[in-house]
Amino acid sequence: MSVVAIAGFLLLLYCSMHIPEKHSAAGTTIFTVMSAMAQQHNAINLSQGFPDFHIDERLSDALGQAAAGGFNQYAPMAGLPALKRQIAESFKRRYNVTVDPDTEVTITPGATYAIYTAFTAILSPGDEVIVLEPAYDSYIPNIEMNGAKAVVVSLQAPSFTVDWQQVRDAITPKTKAIIVNTPHNPTGAIWTKQDWDELAAAVRGTEIFILSDEVYEQLLFDGEQHYSVLQHEELRPRSFALYSFGKVYNNTGWKMGYCIAPPALTTAFRRIHQFLCFTVNTPAQYALASHLANDTEAISAVMQRKRDYFLELMRDTPFTIHQPAKGSYFQLASYERINDMPDMEFAEWLTKEYGVATIPVSAFYKSGKDDRLIRFCFAKKEETLNAAVERLMKIS
Repeated sequence: MSVVAIAGFLLLLYCSMHIPEKHSAAGTTIFTVMSAMAQQHNAINLSQGFPDFHIDERLSDALGQAAAGGFNQYAPMAGLPALKRQIAESFKRRYNVTVDPDTEVTITPGATYAIYTAFTAILSPGDEVIVLEPAYDSYIPNIEMNGAKAVVVSLQAPSFTVDWQQVRDAITPKTKAIIVNTPHNPTGAIWTKQDWDELAAAVRGTEIFILSDEVYEQLLFDGEQHYSVLQHEELRPRSFALYSFGKVYNNTGWKMGYCIAPPALTTAFRRIHQFLCFTVNTPAQYALASHLANDTEAISAVMQRKRDYFLELMRDTPFTIHQPAKGSYFQLASYERINDMPDMEFAEWLTKEYGVATIPVSAFYKSGKDDRLIRFCFAKKEETLNAAVERLMKIS
């Protein structure tokens, strides 16, 4: 058989092979799509949630020192003990919560990984998970990749509060977990102690787990205080709390996060973790351990200044801000005074015609629900925000 014939046979075989679709999400994520469009059209990228300014020099220096000092081999599977201790001390100091660093903290390559691992630890085919929408786009694919079903409950725009009766109505005998996110991406809304009490009442007497995505927990504004699931005595025994160093220290490219959970849940989490990545970047763990031990910067104040600056600039544009973000990197805006395009079409138009890339909020809904809102990331340098808003001001 000739080489050409063999190649043709292999191509035919490949094309006939069945590759299962593990989840219902279509194509590439909206973040990748809009960032690529921004590059293609030389647009200012206020879409994807990453800062464009330098991280704290002490942190970057610590990373270099760790690598130069020879800390370049595998760290322990659950994470560097010194880093886990610093995390426990930080939670004691900030929330008066006692965390056992050995049995309750696991270091992960980012929070998105931690979310997937927590789901994989608890879900079986046929289970259901309640997701509050709009929601970070990895949640539903993570659920479906584990053979479970996402049951969506919409938050109430424009405040994006929870309708607790809808949550209670969504609970069935198949409900295995509820995933929550505060401060919230994409809306910037936050949960109160009353919200946590409502959640506790909703799951009381059940075996429902809670996944609490708290990656923006140190980025709250206007004097607001974060309330963690770890502070809720009734919910903590059934909860995975998930965090990101990238969002706190503006080093998203390091992909460093962690999970805090009771010992039994941590054991289940690590059973999956050890066969997914086993261990996490060693020099970065040493750098973060050193930085946490000496970190005194008011992180939320830095980001609030950026939010306030962006809101002040936006007053001279035709966009409508219904509610300033209370936390996170993000601010929602309505374009109701500009046109009535669907939000995906509007985001593409804004990128191509005015050179500013954003995220359409419908991308955070499984159904594509469209409230004519877009999400701006304000975690940028002032000159970046200035340049973007100068372009937005040209919209008639």
